Formats: sequence, C-alpha cells, structure tokens
Amino acid sequence: MSSEGVDEPGWDVSPEDEIAPVVEATGRQVRLWREAAGMRVIEFGQAIGYGEDLIRKVERGARIPRAEFLDRADEVLNAGGHLKAFKEDMEKARYPKKVRELKMLEERAVELGVYESHSVNGLLQTEGHSRAVFEARQPPYSQEEVERAVAARMARKSIFERSPAPALSFVQEEVAIRRPIGGTMEWRRQLEHLLEMAQLRNVTLQVMPTNREAHPGLDGRIHVLRFGDGTAVGRSPGAFSGRPVSDPRQLRILELRYGMIRAQALTPGESLAFIEQVLGET
Repeated sequence: MSSEGVDEPGWDVSPEDEIAPVVEATGRQVRLWREAAGMRVIEFGQAIGYGEDLIRKVERGARIPRAEFLDRADEVLNAGGHLKAFKEDMEKARYPKKVRELKMLEERAVELGVYESHSVNGLLQTEGHSRAVFEARQPPYSQEEVERAVAARMARKSIFERSPAPALSFVQEEVAIRRPIGGTMEWRRQLEHLLEMAQLRNVTLQVMPTNREAHPGLDGRIHVLRFGDGTAVGRSPGAFSGRPVSDPRQLRILELRYGMIRAQALTPGESLAFIEQVLGET
C-alpha cells in the first residue's frame, strides 16, 4: 500500500477493505420489505426522506445505510424491528476492519506516542484536510470510498473525549506542517486546529525541524500505545519488518527511538510558536 496520506502504519484507513456481506443482505431485506408493502422506490424515498438514487444503492448493497435510515424504513414498511436489527452490523461495516481494530486499541490506551513524517497524523486532522488527503490517493478512490475513509478517521477522534483522558504525544515533521494540503484556506484551518489541540492539557505536540541533520525517525513513522494493565503495542515500518510488536524488548527499541526523537524536536512551547509563525506566513 502506498504511504501517501497514510497516518498509521499497518492500521491505516483502507477503503478497499471488503464490505461485509451483511450489507448486501441488509439491502435485500429493505427491497423485500418495500416490495411487500407495494411501494415503488420513488414513493419509498419520499416517505422516509431519502433520494431515489440512495435507496437503489442501499438495496443493491452499494451503500451502507445509516441508523436513521433503518429506523425510518422499519417504521414506514412496518417491518416490526427486522430492519432496525441490522443497525449494529451496519455500524461495524461503516468503518474498515483495520480502522475498527485501531480504534479499539486507542479506546483502551492510557498513553499514545506518535512520530509522523510526511503528513499530519490522522487524529490531528480536520475533516477537510482528511478528505483532501484521501482524494489525492492514486489510483483514485470513488467519492463513496473517500467519504467512508473520512468518516472512519473522524470517528477515532473520540479518544480526545475520554475521561479520564489518556496522555497523547505527537511529533510532526516540519514538512507536514508546511504542506498546504487542500489549498490555502483548508491549510489555515488545519494549522489553527493544531494550535487548538496543542492547548489540551493531555496533549503534547512537537515539531521536528527539517534542519536537524539526522534522527531515529528517518526509517519512518513510529506508533506506540500503552494500556492500563501495563501491556503495550507498537509499530514502525522501519523496525521488525513493520509488524505490530508487544514483546517488551522490541517495544523498548521503539520507545527508545521515540524518546530520542522527542529530545531532538522543538519543545512544545517552541513548536506552538513555530506553527503560529507558519500560520502567519499563509
């Protein structure tokens, strides 16, 4: 998989993941209940407040119906809860498997440390920035794939709403701060968002200046999550063949590299001043 726009090694949003067969089964059920009710597609759409094109996509399994869609369909078609019963499966299918796995890890984590090289980490991206990243992929994603990937990435932001709050540490390469992905206005919104996130008490954001001659992150991004039971998992494309690792000795290597990266980066205060400077230059 291309690394362009990827923010988590091995745990990336991947719209190419196969959508669960249950999506097609759900669509067939919607169509069967609609036909049993004697309603044409256009009539059904008007009754539940959705367009004819979307209805057809849902019925052939090309679109994952939202919970409110299934609620309205169940009510209008008098399905007796049979369509509502698919809501949990549809919520799972909405996000690619690797994203669900990563989100589950992040929901358990009490500490997270990320070094990011070429792009702003997904947890720190605005929705517009994230959409621009996925729209830049080659070969191109369909618009539905883009929206699915963006929704999955935004869903992970629930980590910032947890209580007690986990300790979150990010080191971003300068190039990621300076690249105007999505155009000037979206770039400004992204920089402003970084400044807002850096003000959170449980968030530490640092910038690695390009003028640093060398540092342990030159082999690629590093991602380490620690959990309340003392266990941890980490991954880096430049270590252990890119596999996720949980062995304490291997994790120690990733943590050592990340610690050295943090030591060589700008301090949090200097990093905020740097981002403000870049924002002022836009």
